[in-house]
Amino acid sequence: MKTPAAVEKLRGEIYCITDRALSGLSPTGQTRQMLAGGARVLQLRDKNASPSEQMREAMSVRALTREAGALFIVNDDLDIAMACDADGVHLGQDDLSPIAARHRAGNDFIIGLSTHTSEQLRAALNAPVDYIAVGPVFGTTTKLNPDATTGVGLVEEALRLAGARPVVAIGGIHAGNISQIPSAAAAAIIGAIVKSNDIASAVRELRAARGLAP
Repeated sequence: MKTPAAVEKLRGEIYCITDRALSGLSPTGQTRQMLAGGARVLQLRDKNASPSEQMREAMSVRALTREAGALFIVNDDLDIAMACDADGVHLGQDDLSPIAARHRAGNDFIIGLSTHTSEQLRAALNAPVDYIAVGPVFGTTTKLNPDATTGVGLVEEALRLAGARPVVAIGGIHAGNISQIPSAAAAAIIGAIVKSNDIASAVRELRAARGLAP
């Protein structure tokens, strides 16, 4: 498998994730503010919208991220990710298998995978994925039935084992605890960004906390 060069944009970054249910803005509106705050990596997460609405938003977000030079990942839905020419797709443990996704999307398409236990992490190391997400690191309210928290230990384990593949920490991360996330890992954040009254400022604050360029 040839890992896409674009996946390198993930390392140590703030990985911004949209959520229509948590924000008063559409994913497109959230994206505009995220990019204004300096976002370099963005995931479209729009679980409760109809397929047609998800596609409209995906096309709009793709146009904005392309103009800004930001990495664009679609959550869960490979069909939408490929149709809107996203950089990649992020899969959960209950979604399409990474093997099936790789077969359909080819080697130049980024595939990320969420893991919640050491066993899932080790299985992911043998899967055709380009980055591995681990968590929830801290308690999270963005899922109805979240997995048990992993703490920072699983992130550190992933960094030891993942080799050249980027690692993404996810779950309950905010400005008050982001310093606990190892600097080599990306920090995926939903609530602390999209619940803010000023999404752009929230992204700037998180980037500053990580020592990232504005």
